[in-house]
Amino acid sequence: MDKKILGVAVGIAVVIAIAAITLNFDSDIIIPQKTNEKIGLVINSPKQATTLQDLDEIYSTAASSGIGRSNVYLFWNLVEPVRGEFDWKQSDVLMSMNKNNNLQVTLYFSIINGETLGPFPSWIGKPPLQSLDEDRVVSVLDAILSRYDIVDTVILAGDTESQFRFYEQNIPVYKELFNGVYDKIKEKHPDVQIGNSFSLHNVINKNLRYVVTDLTIGDFIAFSYFPVDTLNDIVKTPQEAKEELQQVFDLAGEKKVGIFEISWSTSDFVGGNEVLQAEFVEKSFEFYNENQSELEFFTWYRQHDKPDGTCVFGEQQIGDNTLSVGGSGFGTSEHVVERLNNYICHAGLIDTENTPKQSWNVFKKQIQMID
Repeated sequence: MDKKILGVAVGIAVVIAIAAITLNFDSDIIIPQKTNEKIGLVINSPKQATTLQDLDEIYSTAASSGIGRSNVYLFWNLVEPVRGEFDWKQSDVLMSMNKNNNLQVTLYFSIINGETLGPFPSWIGKPPLQSLDEDRVVSVLDAILSRYDIVDTVILAGDTESQFRFYEQNIPVYKELFNGVYDKIKEKHPDVQIGNSFSLHNVINKNLRYVVTDLTIGDFIAFSYFPVDTLNDIVKTPQEAKEELQQVFDLAGEKKVGIFEISWSTSDFVGGNEVLQAEFVEKSFEFYNENQSELEFFTWYRQHDKPDGTCVFGEQQIGDNTLSVGGSGFGTSEHVVERLNNYICHAGLIDTENTPKQSWNVFKKQIQMID
């Protein structure tokens, strides 16, 4: 995966030009419309930097599809750069956009980000799981959830299978940490659902099912999904991809399932095109309709394409932290990273020129057809 590290622009690290503009998160401006709170879209700008007006239009367009939620990616080192002192400038912008468009939020808060722990604030350093202070995690999560009442779902760890691929012995350590955070947050925010996310294609391609089944904890088990092999080439038909999605229920056991990020790229470099993407959007909604009662949420990754070459980097700067691309999910060779870059940059439903692809209309139509 590493796209939460590498493709940070899908969330909090979008560069927003908001100089001299004051935002009020407690705005009562709500767009009245019929929405489906289970159906989400990762809302992003096609540009590397965007103005507040652009962002407002992007969110309005996304909300017009009938979605009822979006993902927001917050990193601890950006939220609490100084111990006990919170910086809400960027998150207030994104949360205000979601609230003003009547969208619930799935919060991605990365205790684990694939192979990487954190990123943590510099005042914490780079502790191993065994040394991570449970109460500090609770403190920052409580601050976020208390500020933003639209957050109803928290992903505590993403691409979790990659963290434990070679360190299975640390699974009990993480379980203890997770359960401690879970219990304390539930006391303060009983209606918030908390779980972990796994990359389904990585779990299948790397035979890491045991990591998922060992970590069936929390309120749900979430999954991201690309229909790719280990080289990031699309190797499934839309129907085969739909059938592969069914494996989430065996992996999750008795837990509910969340589809955190699901996508199909239109890049011909990795074997994609607009026709196949549109077909998979339809097939993915067939999957949703057939399993609706077992699904907590279902979110498409993502709204817009990004310019070529801007989605994956060898190193990603997040605040004061420099994070490297790990090899557990997709490998580290230039060949593999190049294909991942092409896949992610062309995974949107609308291209970089703001022209809707075939899949955008299919996406909107499928939401309206849900019972």
